[in-house]
Amino acid sequence: MQPPTIMELLQDATVLQALEDAWSDSAVDDPARRHEEGGWVYVDTTSGATAIRRAPAGGQALLDLTTPPVVPGSMVVATFHTHPNPSAEGWDPGPSAADTHSAWILGVPCLIRADDGIHTTGPPSRRGGLAGGPGYPP
Repeated sequence: MQPPTIMELLQDATVLQALEDAWSDSAVDDPARRHEEGGWVYVDTTSGATAIRRAPAGGQALLDLTTPPVVPGSMVVATFHTHPNPSAEGWDPGPSAADTHSAWILGVPCLIRADDGIHTTGPPSRRGGLAGGPGYPP
């Protein structure tokens, strides 16, 4: 079994729903409460089923995804988060330099939901395949 690619993740109903749920929870219409939401995408190494775990809510332009929870029998294959700040106010909806840097360091693709749709950055799939521990690849 191979880890899903970015393109496969963007066709997965579980992943798409997680992105929309995170977007909804980001309070995008309330400038005082607007914040990033997100989490991790896992694949069960036996069944291939996709699962989501959410991270605690972040700040206006910050979310900590450095410590994914262990999901028995599954491996992290991507991270996801929102960019809730409007591009109409001058915010860049796409991946920041920090998003791209962390995706390459962590070794998994990063999916970002913003006001203009979904953006991606990082490797095309989990570095090293489904080998190693359940968290980020070595």
